[in-house]
Amino acid sequence: MKALKLLTGLFLATTLLTSCVVSVNDFDDFDDSISLEQLVTSYDLWYVDFNRTTGNGEVPFLSKAFTISFQNGRLYANNNLVGIGSVGNGLGLQVGYYNTINGVLEVDHNQDGFIDLEVSQISNDEIRVRDTFSNTTYYLIGYFRNTFDYDLVFYDNIEYFLQEYVAWEKTFTSNVGALNEFDDENFLEFTPNGNTSVFRSSQDDFGTDIDFLNWDFVGDYEVFNVSGVDDLKILTLDYDFFDNEEFELSVINDGKISLFHRASGTTYEFTGRGYIQFKNGDAKVAPRNKKRFKTNRKTKKRNIKA
Repeated sequence: MKALKLLTGLFLATTLLTSCVVSVNDFDDFDDSISLEQLVTSYDLWYVDFNRTTGNGEVPFLSKAFTISFQNGRLYANNNLVGIGSVGNGLGLQVGYYNTINGVLEVDHNQDGFIDLEVSQISNDEIRVRDTFSNTTYYLIGYFRNTFDYDLVFYDNIEYFLQEYVAWEKTFTSNVGALNEFDDENFLEFTPNGNTSVFRSSQDDFGTDIDFLNWDFVGDYEVFNVSGVDDLKILTLDYDFFDNEEFELSVINDGKISLFHRASGTTYEFTGRGYIQFKNGDAKVAPRNKKRFKTNRKTKKRNIKA
């Protein structure tokens, strides 16, 4: 993604969040007479509302994607947040092909192979996609590219953004702020580990090759929403043998983040090193499995002194 439009584009936040919980009863006039091809191509992008997924199985390509698109028999997906909104003119990368025959969506995915899916229209801008083999159902919400808030999706799934680089290198420390132990941390890594999220930190010298970093500490991390603010998150690093470190996390662009250390008042900037591109589920840079999990993110208040 190009430099994030952090101060614009948030006006669609209410639209995206409310549409995620829309009921079929709210729409009594949608057209259920159109063909399946007309239905899946009626919007440029389908946002995968992953938290509403039901069933114990999965359709791998849907569990990895933030959005999918159907264009003249070609299947596209945004599997990465880095570059979202610009890659493939906003549609992402082509990940396979599709066909609509006898009311069935036939997908030929580059990695997952052939999958038959049942598609049901449940409102003007929402469809239900069901894999009968695994008895798993996904809910997709339709958007047009010129009205889709890519930035909001970015912040709403920011844990995955943190995982899209092999490491984050500290590239700036403000002069304002008290000395603290985190001043010595020069590299961070965020990795998924099942349903929990694990981070590692390193005090190696600036400029150290990411392949040769010595990770000094390991622990869990968690991201919180900020009450009343859409373009800011709270990041806590839970060190195994030390106190937690808490930051206000904001995104400068899709390769750089700002961490405001709430205890000391110091601002740090970290730059991503070793971009991991998930095209068909495989990472080109590191053998890291990417999969989305349902989240129920907690909310905290912003530091008044910030």
